[in-house]
Amino acid sequence: MQRGETRILTTHTGSLPRPPGLVELYVRKAAGENVDEALAAAAHASMEDTVRKQRDAGIDIGNNGEQQREAFFLYVRNRMSGFGGSWDRPPRGDVDRYPIFKAAQAQEMARQVWVSAREGLPTATGDIRYENFAAIESECADFRATLDRMGQPFAEPFMTAPSPGIVAAAMRNDFYPNETAYLDALGEALRVEYEAIVRHGFLLQLDCPDLAMERHYTWHGRPLGEFLGFVDRVTRTINRALSNIPREKVRLHVCWGNYEGPHDCDVELKELMPLLRGLNVGGFVFPFANPRHAHEYRVLKDFPLDDDQIIVAGVIDSVTNFVEHPETVAERIERVVAVVGDPRKVQAGTDCGFDTSAGMRRVAEDVVWAKLAALSEGARIASGRVF
Repeated sequence: MQRGETRILTTHTGSLPRPPGLVELYVRKAAGENVDEALAAAAHASMEDTVRKQRDAGIDIGNNGEQQREAFFLYVRNRMSGFGGSWDRPPRGDVDRYPIFKAAQAQEMARQVWVSAREGLPTATGDIRYENFAAIESECADFRATLDRMGQPFAEPFMTAPSPGIVAAAMRNDFYPNETAYLDALGEALRVEYEAIVRHGFLLQLDCPDLAMERHYTWHGRPLGEFLGFVDRVTRTINRALSNIPREKVRLHVCWGNYEGPHDCDVELKELMPLLRGLNVGGFVFPFANPRHAHEYRVLKDFPLDDDQIIVAGVIDSVTNFVEHPETVAERIERVVAVVGDPRKVQAGTDCGFDTSAGMRRVAEDVVWAKLAALSEGARIASGRVF
């Protein structure tokens, strides 16, 4: 895992804006249309464009923007056996507390063209096995070929994959005798993808919103200990799935859901850290820019990183169209460095992805790239102060 020896390196959380034509193709595919040929071409072109735009924005550790997936976890239904059926996720606990806001949000979402990560989701109806090996191999090879053609625009490229826990929570178990058996099956299936990404020479980012967000989804209103039991089971599953991968090849992203909402039912990071610190990973990606969690960088003082670990500090909000001033970005970076104590262990990133499910974004595409440019400029300013 790259460290900035003389400056703060920049990165982001994975998903980047998909163009409207690509979103439409994903929506049509989700509705059952056969658009595979057009979709493959459009996704490839968008991936190449996304890599160029990251380079131009000054991103050091970049990815393929998840352009060849319809959502950060839903795509696994096309790569694994055992999924069928349909169900709708329960409402978010925080949104349910505010009926006026809930109605306004529902009205707004009804006008959007997007691939839903909450409604009409598949469930586990049979044995979960990773079968479409060609899909992950092709995605990795395509990204690698693009990087080669562009002269290696990143100091380190990464690719994302979902946590077994978010798949288990969002794609309900209708087959296995219990949650533990379902998590075990998902962990073994996802191991294939995790190892493929690293084998192709990429840094692996595990996307684990379940480790925080499920507190106000599945476990809303229930004792905190029950939720922490789920977190413990998922972290153990992740560690088993990563057993063949050096920890310096893995960073892990945790968040409370990439949506604009009250978030006043979110579990505090300090409650999660004793379990998260047990993960065998080389780095963490935490959101420290949004108004609900901006103060939680202080938790790193009470739960310090290991000598070989890094923190990607979210210093750009992914659900507002404000373009952060570079000085604000620099100040946020400097606060994290002061707590961590070593600027080489701090990278600057975004709170979450900008298009986690195709079409589900709050930030306009041109604003996204302005935000990433501000991230790079803020990191440059901070580097001059902390090194």
